[in-house]
Amino acid sequence: MLDEPIDSETDADANIPHWYDPSSPAMTITGGDGTRVVDDEGTEYLDFVSQLYCVNAGHGNQAIVDAMTDQLQEIQYVSSAKQTSARTELSDALAAVAPDSLSNVSFSVSGSEANELAMTIARDYADAPKVLSRWRSYHGSTYGAGSMTGDPQTREPLEAHASTTGAVKFLPPMSYDSPFDADTPAELAEAAADHLEFVIRNEGPDTIAAILTEPIAGSSGAYTAPPGYFERVRELCDEYDILLIVDEVITGFGRCGDWFGVQTEGVEPDMLTFAKGVTSAYAPLAGAMMRPEIADHVRSGGFDLGQTFGGHPVGCAAGVAALEEYADGLIENVRTTESAFAEGLSALERDHDVVADARGRGFLRAVEFADPETGEPFHDPRVDDGDNPVRDVIAEASDRGVLFGAGRPATQIMLAPPLCTTTDEIETAIDTLGSAIDAVF
Repeated sequence: MLDEPIDSETDADANIPHWYDPSSPAMTITGGDGTRVVDDEGTEYLDFVSQLYCVNAGHGNQAIVDAMTDQLQEIQYVSSAKQTSARTELSDALAAVAPDSLSNVSFSVSGSEANELAMTIARDYADAPKVLSRWRSYHGSTYGAGSMTGDPQTREPLEAHASTTGAVKFLPPMSYDSPFDADTPAELAEAAADHLEFVIRNEGPDTIAAILTEPIAGSSGAYTAPPGYFERVRELCDEYDILLIVDEVITGFGRCGDWFGVQTEGVEPDMLTFAKGVTSAYAPLAGAMMRPEIADHVRSGGFDLGQTFGGHPVGCAAGVAALEEYADGLIENVRTTESAFAEGLSALERDHDVVADARGRGFLRAVEFADPETGEPFHDPRVDDGDNPVRDVIAEASDRGVLFGAGRPATQIMLAPPLCTTTDEIETAIDTLGSAIDAVF
């Protein structure tokens, strides 16, 4: 019966959180304002991971709330097979800020589904089955997007009982813990691009529809590519007639200092996927943008797939308002404060020998931990059992009032605050992280 109490030794209620860890009860968040959230005990935290890299405009943004309220009063839902002014307005706004090569958008619900949508369209357009993606990447946790994800902790639960086809991996151009023997950024760019070309030729270019890649690594560690790498990737795609899809689910909407991360690389993609920050996470919304010729292909042949809540009008209204907030100073705030962010993390690296690397771009950063004597992780969750001191650092920081996230793998800590974060708050977060490191190590 619905009124019977829950009888469980492990759960306080009927909800099972995502990324559920029975050894670590989930925090209950009851409120938030700007860069801060409050839990059910009234404790305030500086949210330095934007919950899941998504509350870009900060908590409690009234302009976004008002836009959603107005849309609810106008009409609450319109079929995704029909038109509505909210979708049209957001589509036009996205086209105005996207890379110049992109002109049209098809909406989805989540980042995973946006990547699956883009892959479906790309495979149909190119009439080829394969999509290439990087090891040490994250593209989602549904079957199709999970097959593209290079993180084994995501793929293994999905593929334990079934797997997909057409997923091929290549090595990333990481500067730290690199799989390539390179002494300079230029050598790394050349070696990584040469490796990608080998994979393309080995698989057979005619069998490859697209390359799917994050322009700056997201939860896998905020890796930036060495200068020249993405220019070479674009050249390879042109040479072998392969589509370049950039996954901007985390890197989009100001997080890296421009509207989209790929714009900080100066490369024009063929498709772009987005989610998270498009509404500042105030409502679920995602989508895929594409070149005019790809859009014409979809329109001319029709599209027999869709989602009930793809392009939900309330989400689209939130998206229009969020884009206005980003344009009204939030992206500029990232540009003006990112140097202080980078310098603070560099100082943290100098002052703590267990910090092996601090990296990133804009408001997407990572701190990597390693044993200074061996250069190896203190605990690698892919191969080691037992307690992970990196997670202990996150817990210590939380006890001190700042929320950070674990990267994939959890040999690193992610820092991705709302775009409204001030230099004083950046200093507070880095000081707190330093104190947490001292407490654990």
